[in-house]
Amino acid sequence: MPADTPASSRLPTTGYRDLLRNREFAGLYAGFTLTAAATTLSGFALATLISRQTQSPFLTALSMYGATFATVLGALTLMSVADGTRPRRTLVALQCASLAGVAAQAVPGLPLPARFGLLLILGFFQSLATGTRLGLLAEVLPSSAYALARSLMNITSGGMAVLGFATGAVLLRHLSPQDVFLCAAALTGAGLIVVAVTVREHFIRPARRPGLRTTWTTNTALVSHPGRRVLLLNLWVPNGLIAGCQALFIPYAPHHAGVFLAAGSAGMLLGDLAVGRLLTAARRRRCAYALRLLLAIPYLLFALHPPVPVAAAAVFLAGAGFAATLPLQEQLLALTHGPVRGQVQGVDSAGRMTWQGLGAAIAGGLAEYVTPGTAITAVAALSVAVTVASRPFVVRARAAGPGAVRAGTPTGRTGPGR
Repeated sequence: MPADTPASSRLPTTGYRDLLRNREFAGLYAGFTLTAAATTLSGFALATLISRQTQSPFLTALSMYGATFATVLGALTLMSVADGTRPRRTLVALQCASLAGVAAQAVPGLPLPARFGLLLILGFFQSLATGTRLGLLAEVLPSSAYALARSLMNITSGGMAVLGFATGAVLLRHLSPQDVFLCAAALTGAGLIVVAVTVREHFIRPARRPGLRTTWTTNTALVSHPGRRVLLLNLWVPNGLIAGCQALFIPYAPHHAGVFLAAGSAGMLLGDLAVGRLLTAARRRRCAYALRLLLAIPYLLFALHPPVPVAAAAVFLAGAGFAATLPLQEQLLALTHGPVRGQVQGVDSAGRMTWQGLGAAIAGGLAEYVTPGTAITAVAALSVAVTVASRPFVVRARAAGPGAVRAGTPTGRTGPGR
């Protein structure tokens, strides 16, 4: 473990309260919470702004998840900074860049190409920040607490999405989108301050100097293993397609989109709480397939154009299916050893976010030719098909050997979970 890590941070954790007694984790968690709330607010404000200006389902969907396209650039170029020498300094710098990007969206009269350009820049920095944050998470907590910590952060993400979408819908009744962007910038700044004050630097000696070559070397080793490859695809594709369904809520029901988005986030919160807190790792693995089906099947009801309460209930139920991410992530880390888990987790996160953007583009493009309800149904059916077709390969991945991703000599990180 790093020499500057206090023994108290290595004590066993059995619940969320135990996690939050760790000052550094509490800081990372609070910073993540504020950042998640800011991202939700700014995304909803931008989608509303684009919808009002263009009346285009495709551009509206793209604006909600457009930043995710740039996350793949982070995964392919500089994601190795997630396992760099001074991760705290890196995280603070990346959050400063994100703050500048969110604040720039508040500029009145900003042309649409400039807004989409800012989305790409923000996505790039956010992907690197996610990998760095997850790398730090493994430095400040024992490996036995990883699933619990990720469960808490997933629950919080869902909770912040519920509050963010609901708050955004209320704020946009009284404020302009530019004012909501300023609120999001304030939350981003608060998250930056919390991380800077509470998280100490962890001086790491990476096996190789972070950069483009190191990133590519590790990524090649990551995807060369068939077990890891199929797990990544299952983490990315079904989730991304369902994000595309959610990206059509505003064109589908402009006056009830906030209700649908909040319902989906509430379902995600409940699912992560139940799966991460109440189920053992073995039970999580057994439930993963059913959860991936649950993620998409309720959206098939949109073919019938159900009443708003029924549609909201379906979206809530489907949201619980996002909890399938947790057992798949556990399997991925079980197949990944060596000093590169920050990068591997960053690649996983970047891939999921990129597929959210692709899912939004697919659903939005389809909605240009058919009704939004029909597009939602078609994309959900595709998600079900991918889940069913890939199930045998996921089962094989459980029995696959570790096939460790390595990054040079054993002088890299040796912290928990490494």
